[in-house]
Amino acid sequence: MTAITAITAITKNMRLKTLLLTLTLSIVPALAYAQETPTDYQAVMKTVGKSGDYKSNVFKVNIPRNDLHVKVAGYSVPTPFGFGGWFAMTKGDGGEDVVMGDLVLTQDEVNPVMSALLDHGLEVTALHNHFFWEEPRIFYMHIHGHGKAEELANQIKPALDLIGHVKPAESGSAEKPAGEKQGALDTEQIAKIVGHAGEQNGPVYKITLGRDDLNVKEMGATINARMGLNTWAAFVGTNDDAAVAGDIAMLETEVTPTLKALRANGLDVVAIHHHMINSRPMIIFLHYWGRGPANKLATGFKAAVDGLGKGGK
Repeated sequence: MTAITAITAITKNMRLKTLLLTLTLSIVPALAYAQETPTDYQAVMKTVGKSGDYKSNVFKVNIPRNDLHVKVAGYSVPTPFGFGGWFAMTKGDGGEDVVMGDLVLTQDEVNPVMSALLDHGLEVTALHNHFFWEEPRIFYMHIHGHGKAEELANQIKPALDLIGHVKPAESGSAEKPAGEKQGALDTEQIAKIVGHAGEQNGPVYKITLGRDDLNVKEMGATINARMGLNTWAAFVGTNDDAAVAGDIAMLETEVTPTLKALRANGLDVVAIHHHMINSRPMIIFLHYWGRGPANKLATGFKAAVDGLGKGGK
């Protein structure tokens, strides 16, 4: 081998080593980012029957509504436009997981899914819309819970199994025939059940309850019932075929018990949100609706308000 040939061979060898080193350095960060999915999260995927990914110490499962064909103001939009639900888990103190999520639901799915979540120990923390004029109507339900990952998977699975499989008749939103008119509402009976008298405004009988147990301030001003810190129920129809709609003002600790009381009595929850910001303590408002015998609707409302004011202020 001549000197020139030897030098050429050495040069090629050095270039090869440099190339290999460069490739290695570029691969290492990628390997560090693509974390291996822990065993307990692999079990979660098996339980819920859905795949997920594990990045930045967070395990996430996407639940896109590919089964829906959505139009917004008559304009067809794809699922990634805003109809991809999800839930995610990450480790908290003591090794337990925190689960949070945002489920994309049709209006018929909202209350059956909510009941499934509540019945299995998870919390519903918000319910709202993201769009106007969409067809079908879409709502977004935020969820929360904590515990062992596999336990959380079993808690959320019944709700996930309902998505895309709820019929109007199951949700309570199926159109019902109008009952025979049998006189006006017995407002005295409604007031007796609720424990508070209301006011008549045309065909509507409305009961409004303040939250005098709370000392809510904003900029030093007291926020009372007339300022919007109230719970109410409006009744219309007949004794046998009435409708109720209303709003319930709750502390954060009162949300889940109130949801459970309403759902246990067949009343539908239609929104959970804030009415005020910068006020302390924080107040959450819940809107609901129901149809049926007036005394049954009044009993459902009563069950919800009976849970208010039991906790700390």
